[in-house]
Amino acid sequence: MSLNQLNFQGLRNLVPLEMRPSPGINIISGPNGSGKTSLLEGIHVLGMGRSFRTRQLKNAIQADMPHMTLYGRLAGEPEVSIGVRRLRAQRELELRLRGDKEVRLAELVEAMPLQLINPDAFRLLEGSPAGRREFFDWGVFHVKHDFLDAWKRTRRAVKHRNALLRRGRMDPQEMTAWEQELALWGGIVDKLRLEWFTEFLPVFEETLEVLLPLPGLKLGYARGWDRQRDLSEVLEGSRLTDQQMGFTQQGPQRADLRIRLNKQPAVEVLSRGQQKLVVSALKLAQGRFLERTAQRHCIYLIDDLPAELDAQHQQRFCQLLEEMQCQAFITSVEPTALQRTWQPATAVSMFHVKHDDQGFGQLMQSG
Repeated sequence: MSLNQLNFQGLRNLVPLEMRPSPGINIISGPNGSGKTSLLEGIHVLGMGRSFRTRQLKNAIQADMPHMTLYGRLAGEPEVSIGVRRLRAQRELELRLRGDKEVRLAELVEAMPLQLINPDAFRLLEGSPAGRREFFDWGVFHVKHDFLDAWKRTRRAVKHRNALLRRGRMDPQEMTAWEQELALWGGIVDKLRLEWFTEFLPVFEETLEVLLPLPGLKLGYARGWDRQRDLSEVLEGSRLTDQQMGFTQQGPQRADLRIRLNKQPAVEVLSRGQQKLVVSALKLAQGRFLERTAQRHCIYLIDDLPAELDAQHQQRFCQLLEEMQCQAFITSVEPTALQRTWQPATAVSMFHVKHDDQGFGQLMQSG
């Protein structure tokens, strides 16, 4: 899976962009503020329907422009066209896939698997469990086809139970009905997550061993409630305290990944560079696992790879990318920072973003 064409209009400070990327490695260099990260953001919006830089997608629309239009073409037999349009005046995205306008966001996400490694990726270690749930649910979604429906039903049950908890008077029959729904679909979600984790874990350990051997590092899956008790029993027994809190305190919506080094939270004992390598191992392992289980390749968006990594670890990281034979878009301030990293057989294209006279970023192929 790789992009062979990109066309962006109305995206931040970038002039209308047409790019024909390599199916392998694409290095995007340029000074700070030129628009390198904006290019990655556009690909992210194209494949995920949201930005990694702002919660309000209208903020990514270029000033004085009425809309932002992003288009890409995925290589294959046949090729797959994919498009996203966001009008400043409306919140809803206009999506296109293979020319079809009646498209759900999940179909875009499935069509173009993306992994992002940027400075905010540290949140996978130091942030809230929500970010880690998003990480492993992405993996489950792409390899377990029953997951999305069960996940949606679970969210719906949690939402209704929480609404009942916040009422002044609780209806026991209605509460029991939604608890049974949550226990049923939440149990399925947990089963699929655990299956994914059991299969993913050795791939992560293998990947980490290449990047940064850490014998004491352990990755664990916490399902969100007592392992020894059925979820329906837990929910019924916690009604009073949940009502006092105003939300459901236990269940699959509280699941997490536990990342520890010698029984301590890894984020508290690892250096910043080590944290980046652990996060990178998690993200790269997602792509390797997807390739092995579904014979599909991720597209990697990597913002400022050289930051906080010495030459040796940059080399190891790039070696894994080469072995995966995936497409990657990598930004760097210094155009020569990664030139000697790649093997002669690796397809590498060099692009440069520079400011024009009006301060807009213009993309040019440089090698």
